[in-house]
Amino acid sequence: MRGWRNKLILLLVVYFAGFATAIYCLAPVPENQSREPCQKGIVYSAFKSDEFAQSFNRGMHKAIDFSKDAAWQTGTFLKQKLDEKKLREEG
Repeated sequence: MRGWRNKLILLLVVYFAGFATAIYCLAPVPENQSREPCQKGIVYSAFKSDEFAQSFNRGMHKAIDFSKDAAWQTGTFLKQKLDEKKLREEG
């Protein structure tokens, strides 16, 4: 891979492959399947789409709240350091 175009195309392919995988995993399972519960296995019982979606939503909101707090604290810290630098330059 030599050029930036090839890297961009590879990045897009990987990105959309991940996106397609996420959609496949989050798609609801039809309720009228003819399988018996014992054939569905552990993965089916542990991975119910509604519970997963709610859990994922809660986790995303926690991550967003954390990132907002971190950004605010970082902004406050940077402003404080810039003010200190201005005071040193003036004095």
